[in-house]
Amino acid sequence: MQHSKIVGLGHYVPERIVTNAELSTNIDTNNEWIIERTGIEERRFIDPKTDTVANMAAKATHIALDRANLKVEDIDFIVFATITPDYFFPGSGVLLQRELGLESIGALDIRNACSGFIYALSTADAFIKTGMYKTILVIGAEIQSTALDLTTRGRNTAVIFGDGAGAAILQASDQQGILSTHLHSDGRFAEELYVKDPGSSRPHMERQPEQILDTSSFKVHMNGNLVFKHAIVRFHEVILEALEANKMKKEDIDLLIPHQANLRISNYIQQKMELAEDKVYNNIMRYGNTTAGSIPIAMSEAWEEGKIKEGNIVCLAAFGSGFTWASALIKW
Repeated sequence: MQHSKIVGLGHYVPERIVTNAELSTNIDTNNEWIIERTGIEERRFIDPKTDTVANMAAKATHIALDRANLKVEDIDFIVFATITPDYFFPGSGVLLQRELGLESIGALDIRNACSGFIYALSTADAFIKTGMYKTILVIGAEIQSTALDLTTRGRNTAVIFGDGAGAAILQASDQQGILSTHLHSDGRFAEELYVKDPGSSRPHMERQPEQILDTSSFKVHMNGNLVFKHAIVRFHEVILEALEANKMKKEDIDLLIPHQANLRISNYIQQKMELAEDKVYNNIMRYGNTTAGSIPIAMSEAWEEGKIKEGNIVCLAAFGSGFTWASALIKW
């Protein structure tokens, strides 16, 4: 039976560093308040003149390909996870294909927000296991800074999000790599973390966008307390599900890489799982919540820092809008 292995990782974050102090010049907040509630010290924002979701993804891809000793032409298929595509349509997958100079190969877009990268990884894993493709590029990338309400009105979400892209190259292998993936959703809570517009089910387009004075429906709405309460439960459940499916125990995890949503959530899960501090990787302090980009960026950094080694058991876990949650267990 064919397995899929991650053979290359890469990430790209914009050069511009935005500190909590900088945000507090326009928002009624301060460094201590943001760190206490989120753990975030700074994040990266794009340069709108040069950066796009697709070209950030392309930069991450080239790094991943170099590390895998592969060429662009080796890619058979693209799975691109993002909720902030460069266009309303088409999706960013085809734009990345164009950035890479590829022709004809398929490109699939995944819109599962914070769980998007694991959903994309699971999709790519299934394609490889069926023998349909041999080398798949999996991307998680977001530009959120351009849609944030950087005023006191948007304080609860404006301080959280950042921009960036991560890439993973999956290849068919006779050796175990991705052991299992586990995907879940509960649409009853869809409106607890969402952006309402531009949606197609309302007559808001009777007015032209430039005539719409109230733009709040185009901003992120989040019921933070409810999201937190559900996240700490689902994170724990889906990690245990992955371990049980592979007849493993929490002691078998060499590194847990959670979606970087909130440092308090990560710390809670670490304590709940009774994992040592060096068994959980967090970089939310530097980048904020990059949604679909957070896990591949963190995984790429962890690998760079030597915290992922051959033979390690790595667990990925995410929870976010939808609600959706997911996990993946990987033997490196």
